[in-house]
Amino acid sequence: MYSKDQASQLKQTFWTTFGHYIAPQLSTEGLKVNWINYKTGLKHVFFKMQADSKAAFIAIEITHADPGIQELVFEQFREFKKLLEGQLGEEWDWNLHIHDEYGKVITRISKTLPGVSIFKKEDWPALISFFKPRIIALDEFWTDAQYSFEVFK
Repeated sequence: MYSKDQASQLKQTFWTTFGHYIAPQLSTEGLKVNWINYKTGLKHVFFKMQADSKAAFIAIEITHADPGIQELVFEQFREFKKLLEGQLGEEWDWNLHIHDEYGKVITRISKTLPGVSIFKKEDWPALISFFKPRIIALDEFWTDAQYSFEVFK
């Protein structure tokens, strides 16, 4: 087991490594992007990548405090489900009003990679291979779909 500081350092090292690996990748529009802290331009909509000792996931998270607004944004994403999953090349899990790791009610559209650990360096290639094409596909999707979400700005 790792101490809290060691675990934090190892996570930071992974995300730094991933950041360096994906940094040369330009956005769909040909711009430099901070892939780890991807900006959607919508205050309560995030593209999130997370890994722990058991699994990894990548997600679109809708975190507005009002569950009704979350549902409206979620329904707007549903309108684009075929486009999104076409860009991704796979189906994702669609979860309206779930609890995040802090107990906050959020809405999440996600894909999980089970059986990997951010604490095992031998799993890092699998994690990078999981995250990279999906965050790039999310960027491609968002380039096409973002204007339909302007009402939520």
